[in-house]
Amino acid sequence: MRTHATALPPAQPPARGEARSDWATLRKLFPYLWRYRWRVAVALGFMVAAKLANVGVPVLLKELVDGLSIQPGDAARLLVVPVGLLLAYGGLRLSTTLFTELRELVFAKATEGAARSISLQVFRHLHALSLRFHLERQTGGMTRDIERGTRAVHSLISYSLYSILPTLIEVTLVLSILGTKFDIGFVWITLAALVLYVAFTIVVTEWRTKFRRQMNEFDSVAHSKAIDALLNYETVKYFNNEDFETRRYDQSLEQLRRAALKSQSTLSMLNSGQQLIIAIALVAMLWRATQGVVAGTMTLGDLVMVNAFMIQLYIPLGFLGVLYREIKQSLTDLDKMFVLLARHREVDDAPGAGELRVSPGAVRFERVSFAYDAERPILHDLSFDIPAGKTVAVVGPSGAGKSTLARLLYRFYDVSDGCISIDGQDIRQVTQASLRRAIGIVPQDTVLFNDTVEYNIAYGRPGASRAEVEAVARAAHIHDFIAATPKGYDTMVGERGLKLSGGEKQRVAIARTLLKNPPILIFDEATSALDSANERAIQAELRAVSQGKTALVIAHRLSTVVDAHEIVVLEAGRIAERGPHAELLARGGRYAQMWRLQQSGEAVGEGG
Repeated sequence: MRTHATALPPAQPPARGEARSDWATLRKLFPYLWRYRWRVAVALGFMVAAKLANVGVPVLLKELVDGLSIQPGDAARLLVVPVGLLLAYGGLRLSTTLFTELRELVFAKATEGAARSISLQVFRHLHALSLRFHLERQTGGMTRDIERGTRAVHSLISYSLYSILPTLIEVTLVLSILGTKFDIGFVWITLAALVLYVAFTIVVTEWRTKFRRQMNEFDSVAHSKAIDALLNYETVKYFNNEDFETRRYDQSLEQLRRAALKSQSTLSMLNSGQQLIIAIALVAMLWRATQGVVAGTMTLGDLVMVNAFMIQLYIPLGFLGVLYREIKQSLTDLDKMFVLLARHREVDDAPGAGELRVSPGAVRFERVSFAYDAERPILHDLSFDIPAGKTVAVVGPSGAGKSTLARLLYRFYDVSDGCISIDGQDIRQVTQASLRRAIGIVPQDTVLFNDTVEYNIAYGRPGASRAEVEAVARAAHIHDFIAATPKGYDTMVGERGLKLSGGEKQRVAIARTLLKNPPILIFDEATSALDSANERAIQAELRAVSQGKTALVIAHRLSTVVDAHEIVVLEAGRIAERGPHAELLARGGRYAQMWRLQQSGEAVGEGG
């Protein structure tokens, strides 16, 4: 059977120490199928029935051929025997197809159900992994791993239940008939061919696996580079680097082409060897059957039956090499997805974690230290409070650790030392879901879904009505812009919101946070992409919205935090000074210096 090396490439092999045997991977798949065990049993019953009917076809064909050996003038026998056999022959052919279709129909729910369960579990798990994992991942390669793993579930079940097991049953039945009806020589020829065929297939396939793996690695690299370049379309355009990206992609494609040629050449060698073994076995069987007919120990019908048996065995044998490769391939792909599923959650709920109870909503950072990398600390022994219903602003130069505070409060990371608490509850001792329900954030870098404006605003509270969406859009000063577009709230924003300007995206982010209406708010440079007029208008709205809520404001523009209850000035991860705006100005310290620099810069800008 001629095959092509165009199957889906497998995922990268697991990291050292994570590799599992094929049986271990199958054991992990088994629980997903166990819930459909009755369907499996019924499907196996239909499969056995299909194979019995299939093996019965050559036997009936033999009777049909022998039944035609009649004397001239025996008209009665001509009318009765062959017609009955022909009808029975057609019935068996129909039964084979019917039982096969029933098997697939019964087992389809098990296959699709298992694939759905695994895919959903991986999807949930990926969302449960820490921000660090998602910052380090390559989206293109990871989505390929998930896609391959999902297909591997279908492939493994299909190949094992629909191909390997039926072939074993058919071979057993054929060998039993040949051994009992004829001499044992037919059995030994068939067994020898099978053993040689399987051994040759396994040895050559294992040898050529490295070429397949290399081809798959280059395929993942090429795919990741293409996705990365397309996601950064504007950056590519800014620097006129279309040719550069094309060359990078072409280098990966050339590596893939060379590896694919090696894989194809070894595949051709494997196919040729397999067909040679089958051809030799077929000739040997037919030669022995022919000798039996000549010697009178076998009838012409026996010869036809042996030939039909060999043709029926030839078809699944021709696929055996493909099946072995694809099963190994699918096991590797599935294992890669299980490795993702087993990925350690850096931030996880503590055993017995309870719900966060927010009343009134006081936040405390107590001697907090943190480092993304142990060799590069970001925050050092930081302590400050955000009283319930008050606004505390954090300012400072880039890299001081301002946005890190928001990530720690949202528990994207856990503190290295110290404690963050809300109303006296350590946020590490409550569920992440309840913590994040209580906090709303307007991030510095707003990323939107490739959907409508309404969908992106309503994401703050799925199920919100159009009226509620419009109300928060007005509060965020984006309703007029949306209403002026041809499709209004049904306008598509494009991938990552690229159809909107930075200011428009930020106002959408503000609107959806207002819709969420949590007791604790984080504004991380929430108005950085807005012009002065819109900034002042939205600042007024944010102040109104923040009334009675606990708010952490991270800002670069000091003019946006003058009304804060307290301003914390960070430098190199430490608190340089703190206090209200007027008090900090009066001190003439770091804050006053930053204020003077910004005021003079704005004055120069306005004068220009």
